[in-house]
Amino acid sequence: MPIVLDCEIIEDTLYDNGARRDTKRRCKIAVEAPYLIKKIIGVDVVFFIQKNFLDMKTRTLSIEATNESFATRVEIFEKCRYYAHPENPDWTCFDQTATLDIKNFFGIEHSMEKMGMKQYTQTTLKGKEIIEYFVNELKQEGITHVDRWPAEETVNSTTATQANTALPEKPPLCRDNSILDADYIAKYLGQLTPLQESKLVQLRKRFEHGTSEHPEPDYQTLLRFLRARDFSIDKATGMLQESLQWRKEHRIDDILSEYKTPAVVEKYFPGGWHHHDKDGRPLYILRLGTMDVKGLLKSVGEDELLKLTLHICEEGLKLMKEATKLFGKPIWNWCLLVDLDGLSMRHLWRPGVKALLRIIETVEKNYPETMGRVLIVRAPRVFPVLWTIVSTFIDENTRSKFLFFGGPDCMHAEDGIEQYIDTDKIPSFLGGSCSTLIHEGGLVPKHLYKSESIEESNGAIHAHDHHGLYKAVDLKPGQLFELLIRNTDPKSVLTWDFEVLKNDTLFAVYHTEKELEPSGNDDFSSVFDAPDFKEGSNYKKIEQSVKCRPKEGVQGSHEMASTGTYVLQWMCPPSCDGPAQLMYFHEILSSANYKGSMTSLQSGFSSNSLQSR
Repeated sequence: MPIVLDCEIIEDTLYDNGARRDTKRRCKIAVEAPYLIKKIIGVDVVFFIQKNFLDMKTRTLSIEATNESFATRVEIFEKCRYYAHPENPDWTCFDQTATLDIKNFFGIEHSMEKMGMKQYTQTTLKGKEIIEYFVNELKQEGITHVDRWPAEETVNSTTATQANTALPEKPPLCRDNSILDADYIAKYLGQLTPLQESKLVQLRKRFEHGTSEHPEPDYQTLLRFLRARDFSIDKATGMLQESLQWRKEHRIDDILSEYKTPAVVEKYFPGGWHHHDKDGRPLYILRLGTMDVKGLLKSVGEDELLKLTLHICEEGLKLMKEATKLFGKPIWNWCLLVDLDGLSMRHLWRPGVKALLRIIETVEKNYPETMGRVLIVRAPRVFPVLWTIVSTFIDENTRSKFLFFGGPDCMHAEDGIEQYIDTDKIPSFLGGSCSTLIHEGGLVPKHLYKSESIEESNGAIHAHDHHGLYKAVDLKPGQLFELLIRNTDPKSVLTWDFEVLKNDTLFAVYHTEKELEPSGNDDFSSVFDAPDFKEGSNYKKIEQSVKCRPKEGVQGSHEMASTGTYVLQWMCPPSCDGPAQLMYFHEILSSANYKGSMTSLQSGFSSNSLQSR
């Protein structure tokens, strides 16, 4: 490439008996720019750092390049990958992506952006030409074939008869087709009890007559559906049959080859794949706090966002198989890191939450047991409000995999994300040193909106949309309803979400160190009306009373710093001309799952008066 003037190898390391090679270079690049721009920036050359990751076992070459020159003004990150075609191993696939973020560049940011995109486009077009150049150069040297790296089992082999012992992805059944090959289980499925193995074989027999159009599910898929239904063959069969029918109706098997990412999603959706976690799981990062939920929904619609999610899930399935081969152990789920920095009440816009709930429901039904760990980082005060709303729709087993980090420094805090992600793979926006293609998102310009018909009910999704998960309460004028919550887990978080359906309602939260019992049949008295209680002495109000009007929703949370009894109290004011009606839901976030500061949490309103920004 003419623009590359020189390359200096800084690091060059071999691993696994030469199977893997990591090379780091410092490259001098000629600046192809008009004379005036060269004069302004004062240089004719710039320097880039290039990292090559060659893996002969998996037949992949990944190349990452970042700019060293003007790094404080411009961030350039380019990644390309060569790999064997998954279906035809004699073919080579090549993909290339790049980001350009110009922060401040001598007042000529727009010109630099146009020049950078032009340069990148020209370089990309040379990709095939460069490959063919080196292939022809090898031919001239008499090299037309290079032996593939031997299978892992044969690297230290001393006999020629052991030349190829790689395990098939479809294992042979042993002993009258009643058990699986033990080596296959260890390599692709992980530890199974004899009973679990037997149920897996039985489930496979129910789906063994596949067709070319609808092939039989592989063992990894069967195992995921079995785990999701506690190894009940009948329940797993029903769930998998419904999912296979859904895949057929929506052409899910073709989504990886046919899906085209909309331009607005490419530019404003802040999510993407990023290396692996410490357990080898593919890692997906979503910067939800900087995502313009309303803008994306109005630009591409709910169906398109669902299709984007399904494409990500299908990519995840593919990456899990690649990781299984790469690390030589079963990888049957992936890791999700959600950055909530910037999350606010605008993210609780009702159509956005409804779209999220639809996505969660679809993924839970059709991609069970694919989520190995979920890291929620930089969670702000409003987060428990959103969690209260959506957590009831997430499978209990999946919810147990969530870890929450509330402070701004999620990297270095005690038991921070360094426990789960290698330090050199933590993204720079979280305090790490690793560059990433995942951008910040940002507001979608309104001229890109295609739909103004999306419901403009500002705030969170209403309680009556939760299909019976909320409880209803009717209160006569002057009547109280108190929910007593015993806490034995200091630093846990109490969250609530309720909607007033009829007449005004007063709401407050109290705490006492005493263990309380309900006040009995007198619904017009509080537990604190007993003579031995005195406010400020042995109980206190920890959330000031707020008046909630009809059709207003209130969401809030409070860190339960101490043990004792917490009381959520609703009251219909005596001056009301009729009874009040409300629907409520509450949940406790355990301190074991929440890692970080959650002090000074505040309630939030979602009503027709709340402006969605």
